[in-house]
Amino acid sequence: MRIMNTMYIPSTVNNEVELCEVSNQDCKTLIERALLQNRISYYIRWPKTSWLSRRKNLCIICVNENVTGEAEDIVRTICDESGYQVRFLLRRSANHYL
Repeated sequence: MRIMNTMYIPSTVNNEVELCEVSNQDCKTLIERALLQNRISYYIRWPKTSWLSRRKNLCIICVNENVTGEAEDIVRTICDESGYQVRFLLRRSANHYL
């Protein structure tokens, strides 16, 4: 009888990119709809704000790093057509799941 030793290797599964910061709720809704129509998975992160902060509605839209280019093009198109201002971050998300 042979005994098999299973070794678990700790690994992280952090492949999200913080695409952009949005403070206008109408713009956020347009971006969400466009990402869903193009079948791009996303999530919205709401950073903690202090009660003195002026940007209470600020959210960060995060996408998988494999679709960053496509998602960026979609958001830029929305901003050009509607005149909304967003700040592109394009950095790795700092979330640690394991």
